[in-house]
Amino acid sequence: MREQRFGALAKANEVRSARAHLKRDLAAGRIDLVEVLSNPPVCAQTAMVRDLLLSVGKVGPARVNRAFAQCRIADTKTVGGLSDRQRAALIRLLPL
Repeated sequence: MREQRFGALAKANEVRSARAHLKRDLAAGRIDLVEVLSNPPVCAQTAMVRDLLLSVGKVGPARVNRAFAQCRIADTKTVGGLSDRQRAALIRLLPL
């Protein structure tokens, strides 16, 4: 039981670390947001769409709110939880 718990904690830390690295790459422009949304890596599946958008340069809360309203995306939506329609609408809006 204890090993199982530590294993789960280690895996969660790996995912958080990979997600932080992804957000740094997005902020630096080393990776394209369209690519992440189109074919999300495992670490991005559970990431909030809002957090990923806000990590991109020149994208602030007002732009994200406008995009979410236009694409009918909930504030708490994860990348993995986006429908095909929502994903396509958001990609069409990029760059915001």
